[in-house]
Amino acid sequence: MVVEKEKLKRLRKTAYIYYSRKDVQAALAEQAKNKETIPFYFDTFGKRPDIIEYPQDIANLAYKGATSFHCSEEIWKNPLEINNKLSIEQINKLRQGWDLILDIDCKFIEFSKIAAWLLCEALYFHGVRNFGLKYSGNKGFHIGLKFKAFPSEINNIEIKDFFPKGPRVIAAYLKNMITKDLAKRILEISNIKEIAKASGKPVEILLDGEKKFNPFSILEIDAVLIAPRHLYRMAYSLHEKTGFVSIVIKSEQLKAFHPAWAKPERVFVKPFMPEPELGEAKELFIQALDWQSRKEARKEREKIVEKKKKISTFKITKLSEEMFPPCIKLILGGMKYDGRKRALFVLINFFRSLELNFEEIESKIKDWNKKNYRPLKENYIATQLQWFRKQEARLPPNCSLRAYYLDLGVCQPDFLCKKIKNPLNYVTKKAIIMGRAEREARKTKKTKTRRQKKGKRKYFKYVRV
Repeated sequence: MVVEKEKLKRLRKTAYIYYSRKDVQAALAEQAKNKETIPFYFDTFGKRPDIIEYPQDIANLAYKGATSFHCSEEIWKNPLEINNKLSIEQINKLRQGWDLILDIDCKFIEFSKIAAWLLCEALYFHGVRNFGLKYSGNKGFHIGLKFKAFPSEINNIEIKDFFPKGPRVIAAYLKNMITKDLAKRILEISNIKEIAKASGKPVEILLDGEKKFNPFSILEIDAVLIAPRHLYRMAYSLHEKTGFVSIVIKSEQLKAFHPAWAKPERVFVKPFMPEPELGEAKELFIQALDWQSRKEARKEREKIVEKKKKISTFKITKLSEEMFPPCIKLILGGMKYDGRKRALFVLINFFRSLELNFEEIESKIKDWNKKNYRPLKENYIATQLQWFRKQEARLPPNCSLRAYYLDLGVCQPDFLCKKIKNPLNYVTKKAIIMGRAEREARKTKKTKTRRQKKGKRKYFKYVRV
């Protein structure tokens, strides 16, 4: 007990000295703008809701015993008007937006570093450049992206009202995206037995009859706890357990990073989340929502299959572009306006769903790119193809996703489009129709040939007589 009191005394003394720094006060006050900001007093939070208006507020709260500061992901018109009695509609009126915060948590900091690096790579892959990365102060990392990076609305819903679903879907999508690489890289520096022993819990899952390592049995990327009024530790706030500061770092520093960098006396302040380009994360959001809709559709299909206990398949033996839906044909004719990256995503998934080999896909994509109003860079296409080569094949986006076919200006439905939900369904139905027509033509031809032969036999019989 005496040891705990001494530890608390030292921590509060360190906190008071540290939070007296003008640069630290300015950094925390800047992050607190339009956000619910709550001080933490070693083992308990301050009253909610609360705000920080001026840098000097930080020093005043530290003098009263505050050891760290936490703020909301949500951006509010007036955080002090928030209370638990408000309805969802009232909360939505108060909310101006939300920042995306990915919280990586693990007992082993080396594994957290791998996960943080892979998430940064995934964001770069989606064209997101202006995001922040910070050490949590213990064994994890936070990745932050400002609200301005997202479009103002999607599918006729304001993005500001997409909370907590929006960040939850993005976090789950990115988590799914890095699973294989995360498992592989963790096993390169450790083995399953060592990990299981150190973590004290099972780390294997049974998949397709064999045991495989599940990286998320020991590491979590916060996709569940993202909820209304969820708080996270602010950049340049102290961590009570370690005494380290939650410092901002660059992704290229992850490999060499050591917690000793975060000692209070070694801290140099710099902004956590840089200003993004407007709509910079639009592609990321669209693909995350598309992944979610396909996931939900797959669950529905599995339920149907479970009920029927019967799966019917149709194999296309003679594939031709005549079977392609109007939207795919229009895309293949070249994009006349913007949307080339989304069109590329559609084409790659469409061709992969048709089980074309990558040489054929690459050839078709290169031909298509030449027809665009402005061809995409070859490096970009090569990177995309390389990425998809490592992933499992998946369906192209559903026809109902406005952000793809309608917004791209390629949705010009014919009589068959009304009966399908996905461009691949169109190919299947068209193949059946064309196959039926081909069989009817062969049947008609055989009947005609038989009649001709029969007529010849009668003629020769008559001549011989």
